[in-house]
This record gives sequence, C-alpha cells and structure tokens, in this order.
Amino acid sequence: MNDPLEIRASKDIRIALVAAMPNLRAFAISLCGNADRADDLVQETLMKAWGNIGSFTEGTNMAAWLFTILRNIFYSDYRKRRREVDDPDGEMAGRLSTLPDQPGHMDFLDFKAALQKLPPDQREALILVGASGLSYEAAAEICKCAVGTMKSRVNRGRARLIELLALKGHTDFDGDGRFAAATQGINSLSAHSARLD
Repeated sequence: MNDPLEIRASKDIRIALVAAMPNLRAFAISLCGNADRADDLVQETLMKAWGNIGSFTEGTNMAAWLFTILRNIFYSDYRKRRREVDDPDGEMAGRLSTLPDQPGHMDFLDFKAALQKLPPDQREALILVGASGLSYEAAAEICKCAVGTMKSRVNRGRARLIELLALKGHTDFDGDGRFAAATQGINSLSAHSARLD
C-alpha cells in the first residue's frame, strides 16, 4: 500500500528536497560548528519536512522552507542544551582531534574558526546569502528581519572576517597560498552579495 505522504509529494518536491541537502548541511555546520551534529540536524530537518510535506505549497521556495525548519530545530535544541557542559575554548574538543598537515586545509580551518567567532546573526546571514545563494529577501524572511538588516549583517560579517583573518582586503593572496582558502571564501561571499545588491 502506498504511503499517503508519497502520494501527496510530487516528483519535483522529492527532487528539490534531495537537491537542498548540501546547502542545508553547510548551513547546519555554520550554526553548530560540528559535522556530526550538522548531519543530525539535516536528517531531522528532512524528516520533519517530509512529515509535513502536505503543508508545503508547490511552486514556493523549497530552500527557504527547509532553512527555516533547520534554523527552528537548531535554536530549539540550543535552548535545551544550554544546561549541558560548555566547551567555549574548544579545549576538550581539541584533545579529541588531530590537526591535518595540508596548508590549504589549515587555511580553511582558520576561516571556519573565524566564521564561528562572528555573532550568530552575522554568521547566519553570510551563510544564507553568500554560501547558500539565497537572496537578501529570502534570507530576511527566514531570519524574520528587514532586508536592510540582512544586508547590514552580511556587510558587517564580511568586514569582521577580513579583520579576524588579518587580511588587507577581499583579494589578499600572498603568493604562497596562506589564507587562500579563507580569502576565496570571503571573495565568493563578496561576489555573491555584490550580484544581489
């Protein structure tokens, strides 16, 4: 017997759910800073979306709907987890991992660490607009703020990343590849947000 949810979910909706997974995972990692937790968040988001697929209106923005679900799950869990043991310096987590030798990967880790130092609203704005490719309008709707506020968060976040990584600007490549991954990340965020302005 067919599942009633499968009957209600068209092939296009199922394809859109699967296509959104990489961007959902990137957004989840930016929020929680942990790949395993991010995978759990994405899975929980997709399960919740699938369970409520009847409330999704075909032809509307699937990505925005999924990002909103993921964000709501994250902040609900965050409120529950506030009572757990905190590791703000990452000291305990640092003892559990071995750092890689590859410089490019290390540069990316520097970028990721700098991204985690941003205030949550700026980090979220950069990921939604710069990395996930959402418009300022869609990102503002997800975060329940004005479009101008979203633009401001993106610009402030980008400027703070440059400061944290001690870069001179968006095109600060120094020949030996140091901060290349981080700078490329900032450049892609800048290029994308400039196209949306």
